[in-house]
Amino acid sequence: QVQLVESGGGLVQAGGSLRLSCAASGTMFSIRPMGWCRQGRGKQREFVAHITSTGSTNYADSVRGRFTISRDNAKNTVYLQMNSLNPEDTAVYFCNAGLRCMGASWGQGTQVTVSS
Repeated sequence: QVQLVESGGGLVQAGGSLRLSCAASGTMFSIRPMGWCRQGRGKQREFVAHITSTGSTNYADSVRGRFTISRDNAKNTVYLQMNSLNPEDTAVYFCNAGLRCMGASWGQGTQVTVSS
């Protein structure tokens, strides 16, 4: 198991940007795929992006071209740079140690609210 702590959420106007961070504890971070998922109010949790140990990335269609996932293995941290935010991006964002939100380890989530 790996412990995950997200940060960086907040309130932003439409068109703005935020960068989320997820700090991981435990061993073998560099070989784990890491990802971000989100859950809007009244909605199911959905995949946003993931990055493999080799740096390959994958994005949901709804965020491709606006969001960028990256990782810093020296800091055991994965990031999600979110640009051109719109109200539909409002959700709790969760870090996950796995591909497409399939990992067993989750963070507590960080709230992102985009005002119109």
